[in-house]
Amino acid sequence: MSDHYSVLGVERDADQEVIKRAYRKLARELHPDVNPDPATQEKFKEVTAAYEVLGDPQKRRSYDMGGSSQFGGQNFGFGDIMDAFFGGGGNRGPRPRMREGQDALIRIEVDLNEACFGTEREISVESAVICTKCHGSGCADDVKPQMCQICKGRGETQQVTRSFIGQVMTSRPCANCQGYGSVIANPCRECAGDGRVRARQNISVKVPAGVETGNRIQMTGRGEVGPGGGPAGDLYVEIVQTPHEFLVREGNTLHLALGISMTAAALGTTISVETLDGPMPVVIKPGTQSAATVLIKGKGVTHLRGGGRGDLVVHVEVHTPTKLNKEQEELLTAFAKSRGEKEGESDMQRHDGGFFSKLFGR
Repeated sequence: MSDHYSVLGVERDADQEVIKRAYRKLARELHPDVNPDPATQEKFKEVTAAYEVLGDPQKRRSYDMGGSSQFGGQNFGFGDIMDAFFGGGGNRGPRPRMREGQDALIRIEVDLNEACFGTEREISVESAVICTKCHGSGCADDVKPQMCQICKGRGETQQVTRSFIGQVMTSRPCANCQGYGSVIANPCRECAGDGRVRARQNISVKVPAGVETGNRIQMTGRGEVGPGGGPAGDLYVEIVQTPHEFLVREGNTLHLALGISMTAAALGTTISVETLDGPMPVVIKPGTQSAATVLIKGKGVTHLRGGGRGDLVVHVEVHTPTKLNKEQEELLTAFAKSRGEKEGESDMQRHDGGFFSKLFGR
């Protein structure tokens, strides 16, 4: 017996697409309608037999292991091979009425406090649920689906046509039963035979501490029930964190802008600020400059995985008064003189440190 791979002219590790292309090319060259020579016809039969084996993954595995190229005593004809080329091959047989449902997605808003410490939320979701009238069967009065008389339960119909390479058999889903192989003669009036209906249900969602916008919580089996009462898909709850009035989040770090007067910055003070844990004192050291920061450890957002919390960074902004009365001007002028400051005097700084280092990261 000739080696099937040699007959088709392909390597033993060739994939199915390469094998299919090789057979298609040889079939067009050797088909009796194109070349009626008896020797060529024998070659055509040999090529067809080789593809009957190598074109079927299960038969190919058996052949590679040294087994028979025939399964269960059944030979597959030329029409079956051409099915694979023209859409008839692949998923044979009736398709099941019961299929898995789709996943569902819903978005919920949480504030910064809920995102940091976690919360439990009751949400209302409208989705496909199993029909309580027929319990998912789609049939009224507990009557079972009946075999389709058109396709005789196969779920598909076949049609034979002729082409330049011979007879071509194509298979299509049965139009009478839509490929199920059975017909529901008396559909459930509640779900119209689908086995499911649309309904609104309340679901409790546990939001873990540390979530942020874009995170999704997967709730297995809480999505859409499948057709025919099939298993439900999953429900994904996507988090949208709403902005806080004072605090800005960056990962697990919180930022807070704190404005103080220039006298408070010069003399130093203690100011109470609002945090997620309530009011907290922040110590401003004497001589604090604008854009200085005060780090408060462990008062940021909870780490989503691993526990612990980030930090709170307080950004100090020194406010210079824009309007002064005469008395205030005189006091400031006297203060400047007492420090030996002269009007119009400035202190230009080198760019290798200080302000420019902070501004440009140098």
